[in-house]
Amino acid sequence: MPAPASFSNYIDTHADAFIKRLGDAVAIQSISSDARRRQDVIVMGNWLNGQLNELGVETKLVDLGTHEMQGQTLQLPPAIIGRLGSDPAKKTVLIYGHYDVQPALKTDGWKTDPFTLVVDEDSGRLIGRGSTDDKGPILGWLNVLEAHKNLGIAMPVNVRFCFEGMEENGSEGLDECIQEEVKKGKDGWFDGVDCVCISDNYWLNTRTPALTYGLRGIAYFSIKITGPGQDLHSGLFGRTVHEPMTDLIKLMSKLVDHNGDILIPGIDDMVPPHDEEELKLYQKMDYTIDDIEEAAGGKEKKTTVLMGRMRQPSLSLHGIEGAFSAVGAKTVIPAKVGGKFSIRLVPPQTPEKIIPFVNAYLEAEFAKFNSKNKMEIEYLHGGKPWVADVKHWNFEAAKKAIEAVYKKTPDYTREGGSIPVTLTFAESLGVNVLLLPMGRADDGAHSTNEKLDRSNFIEGTKVLGTYLYEVGAAA
Repeated sequence: MPAPASFSNYIDTHADAFIKRLGDAVAIQSISSDARRRQDVIVMGNWLNGQLNELGVETKLVDLGTHEMQGQTLQLPPAIIGRLGSDPAKKTVLIYGHYDVQPALKTDGWKTDPFTLVVDEDSGRLIGRGSTDDKGPILGWLNVLEAHKNLGIAMPVNVRFCFEGMEENGSEGLDECIQEEVKKGKDGWFDGVDCVCISDNYWLNTRTPALTYGLRGIAYFSIKITGPGQDLHSGLFGRTVHEPMTDLIKLMSKLVDHNGDILIPGIDDMVPPHDEEELKLYQKMDYTIDDIEEAAGGKEKKTTVLMGRMRQPSLSLHGIEGAFSAVGAKTVIPAKVGGKFSIRLVPPQTPEKIIPFVNAYLEAEFAKFNSKNKMEIEYLHGGKPWVADVKHWNFEAAKKAIEAVYKKTPDYTREGGSIPVTLTFAESLGVNVLLLPMGRADDGAHSTNEKLDRSNFIEGTKVLGTYLYEVGAAA
């Protein structure tokens, strides 16, 4: 069921006002990972809550408590739980987003002030921190609500909201908040939710809209190698002691090869092979050789690159602690070093299944060194992968909405990264979860000069609204 023409017309004629509101949101420096900006995150939450209230949404601010960060005890930003409509004849959609952003400084390489939304009239880009991640998509939903309110049109579905201010810093307290709300049953605000829609990711390219049905999980590890009681002079002790750095480098080199193949036995074997139906999803994706060269350094087989990013595990080396890295030429043998790496997981892998393989392999390889140093393996954190059913009516509704607005069939993608709250919603509510991205692959989320194209903001708002109509009409 398409959205009324009056809805689309309203979005077009109020585009400038919507962009101004996005500018108001971008101006609030809601950086959740910086203790100095915690009050700004709370201000952003209150601003968003006020906007929702003005548009007729009943809300409650959930106190998530406090946490320790950067030597301070800080109040966690509130989760905003909202509801609009309670018609038992209509479906109920739960919408998630986050109102916090990544750090940004002009000196990082931004061409403009990151917290002043710049409208580039030539390129159509809306440049500013949070424009695409995730303030733009959240405001897209506000645009939908405003259009219906001012046009006097009833929403085609009941809507529930869950917005948080700690997504960029671990989503602390959110899982418990969701689970507690679900436990309340009919007394909870999530009662009767039929599906979930999240707009916090991106198209595969700059041309074709996408629907995302899978996310990789993660298992993050640290290896610590301890040797001499103190740092040593390499001229006095080089070749006379087992050096921790040498052991660490050798050990980390045995985790993954230069082609990205994981060398830990048993990891890849957990993943079942694809079938023909799944293969067709990858073959149909609008992804060219140019895209592959830009994103993956020149591997030429499209399906190999896409599957490597989406449906296969990967292992990446992230860094080394305790080694000399400053300017100059310090000739020291460090007494203790640590290396960090992570494995991106796909179903049926979980951190719990992966950990024994990692520990056993590293212990066996380290034993071969006959080193006098000591090794310690630590599992730091992780999350499970998630895959949804693309044949579900929730995905079909989103597909029809994209085809109605963009006149294109979307790519069906799986993201290489992780959005842990996705799995929390899926497991807690037992409903289909959809990722409906607004922005493009080149938006630069988390990077300098982050942007959201005007066309994606305005046409993306139409997609969000049309999606609700298609959900409302779904059998």
